[in-house]
Amino acid sequence: MSASASFAGWMAIAALRNGLARHTLSRRKESPPHGSDRQPRTGFQRNPDKIITVEPYAGTVTVRVGDVVIASTTKAKVLTEAPYPAAFYIPFADIDFGKLGRTDHSTHCPYKGDASYWSVLPAGETGQNAMWAYERPFDEMAEIRNHGAFYASKVTIEAKPD
Repeated sequence: MSASASFAGWMAIAALRNGLARHTLSRRKESPPHGSDRQPRTGFQRNPDKIITVEPYAGTVTVRVGDVVIASTTKAKVLTEAPYPAAFYIPFADIDFGKLGRTDHSTHCPYKGDASYWSVLPAGETGQNAMWAYERPFDEMAEIRNHGAFYASKVTIEAKPD
């Protein structure tokens, strides 16, 4: 990863603070209705004060590898969860999955669920597992369903505010 690509990623994160309307995701504290298949998840049960926010980004977010555009959207969401860096979540409809390859890698978040990963093929080895998504997030994180996020250390993320 070049210094300029890394710098561009960090500049994108800094740009998150421009033109955002903050929305704090609800945390399920009440019991689900009798007979409901929706269940509170263990992360929020253990830590009901956990705050995860999703903020719509007022502008255009573009993900590139060199001159190759992997994703571009005006409908990005920004997920903020301390102590992690903020991440842009881009709608699947605005991601070119033809330039990605699904991998067997997965991780589990006690608040969001199981993450699936894709490699950015034009980036070669650097692009391995560069995008993740919660395809079936826990109920509290339904807002990021059908969205993918990219590691700024593996691709260039440009954010241009409106």
